[in-house]
Amino acid sequence: MIAYIVRRILYAIPVLLGVNLITFLLFFVVNSPDDVARMHLGAKRVTAESIEKWKAEHGYDLPLLYNSDKQGISSVTQTIFFDKSVRLFVFDFGSSDAGRNIGADIGQRMWPSLAIALPQFLIGLLVYVSFAMLLVFFRATYLDVSGVVLCVVLMSISALFYIIGGQYLFSKQMHLFPISGYEPGIQAWRFVVLPVVIGLISGLGASGRIYRTFFLEEIGKDYVRTARSKGVPEVTLLFRHVLRNAMIPILTGVVVVIPTLFMGSLIMESFFGIPGLGSYTIDAIHNQDFAIVRSMVFLGSALYILGLLLTDISYTLVDPRIRLS
Repeated sequence: MIAYIVRRILYAIPVLLGVNLITFLLFFVVNSPDDVARMHLGAKRVTAESIEKWKAEHGYDLPLLYNSDKQGISSVTQTIFFDKSVRLFVFDFGSSDAGRNIGADIGQRMWPSLAIALPQFLIGLLVYVSFAMLLVFFRATYLDVSGVVLCVVLMSISALFYIIGGQYLFSKQMHLFPISGYEPGIQAWRFVVLPVVIGLISGLGASGRIYRTFFLEEIGKDYVRTARSKGVPEVTLLFRHVLRNAMIPILTGVVVVIPTLFMGSLIMESFFGIPGLGSYTIDAIHNQDFAIVRSMVFLGSALYILGLLLTDISYTLVDPRIRLS
């Protein structure tokens, strides 16, 4: 098992290196530092002196990959690639183009994102799996058919409808929750409940339907028919055998959600005015602060790779065949 985990870690390193290199090329080769300076200066007629001054103030005046004016290790370290990209591997995000400390902003804004994403993730997994197992238990009945139709209807509606409809109904009409904003501390639940409920409802259709498919695939296999012929109750069959063997595809789908636990939801946080990492990224895009965008892209990639690694490790807990490989 240890050798399996080590192999997965070694596989993740070149992937993260590749993502970092591609991000660097997109931000500094396709879009040169001169272009970044012009966008931030914003004037129609920008002088060469103002461009060079802005680049020097923000560390964009260095060569991209190799500094021929330096000798030894400095020829590599005194470059934009080392200063803006290599440091990301030790999570040194530096300063934004506006002069703010990106690491401090991430540390402050990750908590509102977690306050929404973590309950939605945990409660959602429990609700979606229970809903799918309920449909499988009553498969081929009116309840099952009605549940599938409900899933299709929920999948067909845009997430914006749930957000706007929830704000109008529960905030504007019923005055149960604030329509937007966030307050840290004990009162944070008032601002978190509505986004979490909306997130759960909007994800029920897709998750419930795909989990139902996983369970139906397992329940039609030979080992289930053999256990049923021996008199094993249907509830025991579902929870002890079907659920456990369906965990591998379920874990594969769950990994996609892991980065959002820290990164936040771009749309949800923007509409509810929650100062999380999602709205932080949206604001950076609007302000053309590429230092923040670049840092968030790298952080999201690192978290996604970490999620894949955790998924591989969890496979070993539910599948003995992987544990022995």
